Amino acid sequence: MTVNAMIEDIFSGEQNLSMTERAVSVALGLGIAAAAAQPRPNKFLSLAALVVGVGLAMRGATGHCAVKAAAGGGRDLTA
Repeated sequence: MTVNAMIEDIFSGEQNLSMTERAVSVALGLGIAAAAAQPRPNKFLSLAALVVGVGLAMRGATGHCAVKAAAGGGRDLTA
């Protein structure tokens, strides 16, 4: 899968997250990304935390989780 195809999948997928899942993803993602921005001795750990935080924030902002879609997560948005 190319990078362009992955980006297309992230932004164009059908929403499969509830508002609660989205809010939690954004809050956790921004918190992890902010914590990663603090100076740390291990730069690779900070980079990994930043990537995870941004990924969670994007998941919540778009309302689409490619992992949940691939795992067969339905469109039950009742929560």
